[in-house]
Amino acid sequence: MSLTAPVRLQLTTPPLDEAARQGRFGYALPCPGHEGLAGPDMGAWSGRTLDEVAAEDPEAVRRWLTEPEFAPPGGGESVAALITRTGEHLSGLEPGRHHAVVAQAVVRAAVVSALELPAAAFWRLDVRPDTVTSLSGRAGRWNLHLGRPRE
Repeated sequence: MSLTAPVRLQLTTPPLDEAARQGRFGYALPCPGHEGLAGPDMGAWSGRTLDEVAAEDPEAVRRWLTEPEFAPPGGGESVAALITRTGEHLSGLEPGRHHAVVAQAVVRAAVVSALELPAAAFWRLDVRPDTVTSLSGRAGRWNLHLGRPRE
């Protein structure tokens, strides 16, 4: 990112679909034009609810919620890896305006990365469905825009 060329990124979360209404973990859906902003890979937990996973392996769920480096079994992606991947994508954005429709977890990861927050902050961010989160950056520094009405 150059000193004079700003980057603006709007991250839109889609409305809840039926699987999300049931509380099912999603799949790492691609984000056309922004492949680095794909949703997290939940490995063997994909398509299952948190309650289903917790009933089978409560220790794994506890670790996933408290240890950013812990990845869901079956090739899942840890919160720390999601934050790193998302941050690398942000760093590689060309100057100009960008828009991406992403999972709520990706918005959390983008905010944590952009504001250089500790990974533990990931779970403290509530991201609502069908909303827009805006980031702007210049010279490697990002700002979070809050309180903007949806367009």
